[in-house]
Order: sequence, then C-alpha cells, then structure tokens
Amino acid sequence: MARSPGTTGASLPTPTRKLFGTDGIRGVANEYPMTPEVALRVGAAVTWWSSRGGRAARIVIGKDTRLSGYMLETALAAGVCAQGGRVMLTGPLPTPAIAYIVQSMRADAGVVISASHNPYMDNGIKLFGSDGFKLPDSAEAEIEALMEDPRLMHSRRTELGVGRAEKIEDSRGRYVTFVKSTFPRALRLDGLRVVVDGAHGAAYRVAPLVFSELGADVTAIGVKPNGRNINDRYGALHPEALAAEVLRRKAHLGIALDGDADRLIVVDEKGQVVDGDAIMSICARRMQQQGVLARDTVVATVMSNLGLERALAAIKVSLVRTAVGDRYVVEAMRANGYNFGGEQSGHLVFLDHATTGDGLIAAMQVTAAMVTSEKPLSTLAASAMQRVPQVLVNTTLKARRPLENMPVTRALVRSVEKALGAEGRVLVRWSGTEPKLRVMIEGPDEATIQRMAEEIAEAAGKEIG
Repeated sequence: MARSPGTTGASLPTPTRKLFGTDGIRGVANEYPMTPEVALRVGAAVTWWSSRGGRAARIVIGKDTRLSGYMLETALAAGVCAQGGRVMLTGPLPTPAIAYIVQSMRADAGVVISASHNPYMDNGIKLFGSDGFKLPDSAEAEIEALMEDPRLMHSRRTELGVGRAEKIEDSRGRYVTFVKSTFPRALRLDGLRVVVDGAHGAAYRVAPLVFSELGADVTAIGVKPNGRNINDRYGALHPEALAAEVLRRKAHLGIALDGDADRLIVVDEKGQVVDGDAIMSICARRMQQQGVLARDTVVATVMSNLGLERALAAIKVSLVRTAVGDRYVVEAMRANGYNFGGEQSGHLVFLDHATTGDGLIAAMQVTAAMVTSEKPLSTLAASAMQRVPQVLVNTTLKARRPLENMPVTRALVRSVEKALGAEGRVLVRWSGTEPKLRVMIEGPDEATIQRMAEEIAEAAGKEIG
C-alpha cells in the first residue's frame, strides 16, 4: 500500500494527475516541470511511496544520452537519498532495460530519464513499479499528491538514515544477455548483414552488441552521442539514413530505434520502411503458427491501420483496440490474458518476454521470422498486410472542447462515416498535451479521405471560433 508522509495518519486529498501525461512527465529541460526541483520531489515521493514496512526502498535510475540527463539524474538521486533510499544507477540504457533490471534486482521502483523520440532540449521522467510495469494512472496520481504535500520534505532522513547511490557496473551486459535470450537458441545470425541505427540514444552501445554477439555482420550508425544529437536525423523517426546505408551495404535488414529504444522501425533489403503495423502482422502470424499467440488476439491502438485488422481477421486472429499509448496496450493485455500487442509507431510488447515496449526484443522476433522462413523481409512484409490509405490532419485550435459538445463537427463525422461505410474508418481525438485536434481517416481513395479530413478539421475550427 502507498503511504502518506508524516505520522499523523491524515489522509491526502483525492489524487489527480497534473504533471504526468500518457508517458510520464515531459517538457523542456530546466523549465517547469522538467526542473531539478521537481525531479528531487519525484525522487523523494517515489521512495516514500515504494517503501514497505518502513524499510529503505531500492530505486533504479536510468537515462538516455541527453545533456540534461546529468542534472536530472543527480536531482532524482538526491530525492531518493533524502528519504533514506538506495539508488542504483545504470547510466545510459534503454527504457525497457530499466524495467528488466528493476525486476532482476528485486528493486522497489525504476525511474527513466528520457523524452523518448523528442529532440535533445526536452526531457522526461517515467516510472516503473517493482514488477517492471509502468505505473498505472492511479499510482502516478498518488505520487503527485505526495510531491505536493509539504510534509514530504519534513520527513527527510538524517544521520545514518540518509541513503546512498551506487553504479550498477554490469547493467549493459545484463541487458544484452537478456535480449539475446529471447532469440531462439537454435538459430544464429552468421552471414546476415544488419545495419543498426541507435539514434545517438540510449541503445548506442547495446544494440550493435546484441546483433554482433549473435553472429551478424553489423554496421552501426547513430552511435556517437554528444548530448545534443539524440534523434537528430537518425533513429525511428528519421529512417532515411538507415535506408541509404542498407542499400549501400547491400544489407539484409535495417533496425532503427528511437532515443530510449522502446520502439522499432525496420527497413527491408530494398530500403523500404516496415512500420509497427506490418511488424505486428508478421510476428502475429509466426506466433499463431507456433501456437503461442494467447487467445489468438493482438492488441493495438485506435491508430493502427485497418489493413492490419483485415489481415489478422483473414487468419482468424482478433484485433483489440485501445487508446493511444503503449501503457494502455499493456493494461489491456494484462487484464485479458493477451501476450502480444503494440502501436503503429513501433512500440511492440511481447509480454512473454518483457513488461513494456522493447525495440531490441521486437527486432529479435522479426529477425527470427526472417531466418526461420528463409524469406527476405520485403517478401514477409508484402504478404503480411495490405495497407488501407490513411491520412492524418492536425489542427491547432483556440481552446479544447469536449467532442460531445461540438454538434456540428460530430454531425460531419457521422456523415463521413456513413459515406465510407465498411470501407473506411474515422477517428477524431484531442492531443493529450495541447489544444490540437487530430483527424485520422482511412478509406479506399487517399485524395477523397484527405479532403474529408480537412473538412472536419475546418468545421471544428469554425465551431470553436
């Protein structure tokens, strides 16, 4: 159970989240809320929340390669130590690696300092529980309430009660060994030419190691971080450099990770990008053939392409959709006994192996599918699914208004849905962090659905005024 600070037994108000969004706290580094002061309070609150029976909590802290990571790491560690906790530092390491190490070392919580695919000037804080899963919204709300409670700072330890910090010297090796263990033991990658793009991020060392230790001929790009170049023209959001290198090296496969390596984009031997939806289809087929796809179901978000749903239905696999965010995919998987899901953006969750999206574990599964089928990735991707044209229009409006209070826009959406029928799909939602309306439409003709999406966005702008 979570504990509130102090000894009076007074209860905290009903917690609500203000700082935490769909994937932790995020913002411009050294501007509120991504300041050392906030980080210190996060460290202190997580330590108190994680304590059981009064014993000192053990907190794993990892980060990516951003310059501001040093500042926030120090502040978080100070908050943990002030509450008598023990800090275990990993240095730059993928987000899923922290989740794994929390479990492996029986720690009480994990903290990741990363803004994932954002540019270097941003940073973020993500929290994991002792089970290696991202904390649910309710737990993050409790931690926020603790951060705001003035009694938290009055509960700091003194004398021998002050905590300490130490480096986990073999954290990279632990994670590399774990990732390799998810690759079929009977297979090797001898003769396979692979280009690995580390996005100058958290996986810049471990990603090339995983493939080379399995026998692949590895070319590594995006592996020279300087604190400012994370995600800059490299990585999952910018696969152009990877595609060019795959063609230049005549490689069989290209692997692109994002800044914290929890998502994956793949490039085939022809230099073509294979996104998360196609990868989910490839892996679901293989898992079904092996008899290990739980309940013959894949979990994806509302953003996954209609083509994925149709491809899975053709092999009698169901698709369950959730809200956008890999945490919601994982929650649905855990609640219903599913073991595979992900996002179009490349967050792929293999729950039999990991507790969160892991770009390298996903890469292991894709590579295993190639090796066992003895087919090039382009062939696997072409047969995996037929993508339905999809457009996304983002429009920044003057204010946010619940969609149920926008009758004109809703009426137009219903009209478009009726026109598309079973051949398409309409999704209108607000951004989770700003007054930006996102209009996504799928249908048989790209020009038509582009016009429809723009009309809905324009109608929403007029309705809000």
